[in-house]
Amino acid sequence: MNEKNMSDLGKLVLRLALGCLILLHGIAKLKGGIGQITGLVEAHGLPGFVAYGVLIGEVVAPIMVLFGFFARFGGVIIAINMLVAFALVHMGQLGHLNQQGGWDLELQGMFLAAAVAIALLGPGAYSVNRK
Repeated sequence: MNEKNMSDLGKLVLRLALGCLILLHGIAKLKGGIGQITGLVEAHGLPGFVAYGVLIGEVVAPIMVLFGFFARFGGVIIAINMLVAFALVHMGQLGHLNQQGGWDLELQGMFLAAAVAIALLGPGAYSVNRK
């Protein structure tokens, strides 16, 4: 396998991992409703409709990333979604380590890093856009 194919395969693995894992969060919100999210954004002084942005960040953007359809843009949306999650939900955990020595927000941090990587690298050849 040549280097280009390995690079494209690596991008596919990254896209599938991020897209699937974020989409699971979005599906949970579709099933359970976004009432909690609405309450959270309103508690921070934002209008309730902002909560629907989470559906874009956790349903629409992951589907874009999974299929490689404007995956760079999908990665940017997921990254923004994660930054908003840090600001609204996880601000008090930013500097905390867990009992195993890992960062309390390592999952969220990995989601953010993977989204930024996809935004920078693009989807690769194994995608709808084939770039």
